[in-house]
Amino acid sequence: MKRQMARTLTEYPVWDRMVRWFHWINVLSVIGLIAIGVAIMNSKALGVTTEGKILLKTWHVYVGYVFVINLAVRLFWSFIGNRFSRWAAILPLGQKYKQQRQLYLDSINEGKPVGFAGHNPLARLMVTLLFILLTTQAVTGLVLGGTDVYMPPFGDSFKAWVAESPQTEALVQPYSKDGVNEAAYQQMRDFRSPFKEIHEIVFWVLSLAIILHILGVVYSELRERNGLVSAMFTGKKVFKDSPVDWDED
Repeated sequence: MKRQMARTLTEYPVWDRMVRWFHWINVLSVIGLIAIGVAIMNSKALGVTTEGKILLKTWHVYVGYVFVINLAVRLFWSFIGNRFSRWAAILPLGQKYKQQRQLYLDSINEGKPVGFAGHNPLARLMVTLLFILLTTQAVTGLVLGGTDVYMPPFGDSFKAWVAESPQTEALVQPYSKDGVNEAAYQQMRDFRSPFKEIHEIVFWVLSLAIILHILGVVYSELRERNGLVSAMFTGKKVFKDSPVDWDED
């Protein structure tokens, strides 16, 4: 239920607890993955030893597990969460979205902010892009973790692929050729190559998208003053007038 805060502002509950937890866990895990990823990419310049590189990649995978599980829960929650966390309020699709997008663009041209309880039409484009990029990184990252340091969920399968025989699988370790069939190992690395390329490209695209996302949040906060940032802590936004998407079915 909405609650009157003052004569001119009304508080609206928007983001449920699950969405808020996802957001901040995702922020922390992405920061951790970027920091470790940059160290891995610059390991030669930093003078990192082979053992250090294995350690960095192992911790990259550990943080990646948190990232993947958190993302999977959020994608599932998009089917069962409150109406502002569901796909219908995220994906930039449908006639109603087109109408709201035009209303939002007109409000920018006219200098008269229009309030949205959920994501505004442009933010829905960004959130959709972020979900696509994050999911791509999750999938490619799990494959790379399996091919590079033989970690779950695919590590055992790749070990079996490159091993000389089932008896030598236990000998297969990162950056070691003990028990490894060189031809099979090369085939595995060829299989890995496009996943690595996609992972690195999306890393840069995601980094740019995150910067644009932050700038968009700052712009909307300053322009609309609806408590956009604080809502990711409290779950609530404030409006002078009822948000245009509040009474939607």
